[in-house]
Amino acid sequence: MPEFQSVRGFHDIYGEELKSFRYISNLIREKLRLYNFEEIVLPVVEYVEVFQRSIGEATDIVQKEMFTFQDRKGRWLALRPEGTAGAVRAYVQNRLYALKPYVKLFYEGPMFRYERPQAGRYRQFHQLGAEVFGSLEPVVDAELIGLVYEILSELGVRVVIEINSIGCKVCRPAYRDALSAYLAGVEEHLCEVCLDRKDRNPLRVLDCKVPTCKSAVKDAPKMVDFLCEECREHYLKLKEYLNAMSIPYRENPNLVRGLDYYTKTVFEAVSEELDITVIAGGRYDYLVEEMGGPPTPAIGFAVGLERLSMLVKNLPPEDPLYLVIPFGDVLPYALQVAKALRAEGKRVEVSYRRGGLKKQLELANKIRADYAVIVGEEEMAGGFYTLKDLNSGIQTRVEFSPAF
Repeated sequence: MPEFQSVRGFHDIYGEELKSFRYISNLIREKLRLYNFEEIVLPVVEYVEVFQRSIGEATDIVQKEMFTFQDRKGRWLALRPEGTAGAVRAYVQNRLYALKPYVKLFYEGPMFRYERPQAGRYRQFHQLGAEVFGSLEPVVDAELIGLVYEILSELGVRVVIEINSIGCKVCRPAYRDALSAYLAGVEEHLCEVCLDRKDRNPLRVLDCKVPTCKSAVKDAPKMVDFLCEECREHYLKLKEYLNAMSIPYRENPNLVRGLDYYTKTVFEAVSEELDITVIAGGRYDYLVEEMGGPPTPAIGFAVGLERLSMLVKNLPPEDPLYLVIPFGDVLPYALQVAKALRAEGKRVEVSYRRGGLKKQLELANKIRADYAVIVGEEEMAGGFYTLKDLNSGIQTRVEFSPAF
């Protein structure tokens, strides 16, 4: 066993996993470009208060899952557990609300949560998120959900889009009271975690995966029955627009959020294959104001790249690989050949191994090269190189005149 190993829950990403990771990231980025989102690069470290204010002190993330530490001046800092709080902080601090009527941002990077590592979930994980600040219109919600569906469809990931409305400050208190009263009557069937949640964050009980809890809440009051007129109209319009865009969805009255800042629309894309959530999002219309900005409705989503990587099966083929093999005192000429091939957009590696053709072709096989570019003294003297297709074995003489 090596003397040094990575910290539990932190892992190295390389090889096929990294190829999948980058492919997914690049595809999402291109989709966001088509929807006119701008990138923002956010700090990995924030003051703890950023998350206490936004996520809520009673949430599991703040109470149990954040990596926190003190700096040399005794101020408490945290490795970011999610991206929305930092995006809101940046939106307020940099007065981005003064630039446009509404602002569309996306970010990508590592997040950190101290929770039990499991398949596709690590203590350091990577998210790509998008946020829209400044519009209360349900068409924004519909477009974001449509964007999520487009991304997953293009990746070949079969999902069910689940939606719900969790109301607002006007209508949620009455629902919370009704739910708390209901949970008090079934508390003997709740798990230990939900017994704690039912008082400080009762909506989270609806989201519990423990079978006894799922059974206990099947007849619980539904938030949609408590929506105020504004929230009800917003939810009806959202469904109308999704239907107009032919986005399939399923209403899930038990779909909630563990973070305090969410309002109205919440949604998830749930994998049909593994029954896990791969993209989740929702509206948070009070958070900007609560963090010191002007009243600003907002909505966003985030995707966990490691988890989504588990579901993407068919990556596009890589570009062919050319291995330049120099024989004799021809390395400067071989480097010119490699440079010319790369200038044409080809993926090229120059062999660092010395030896005969057999050893060089063994190397080509190990690095999965598609072509051998053979450069010997005869090739250099004649102003050409020999191109060998390693799949068919066909060799071709290619004229070459260095241009540099």
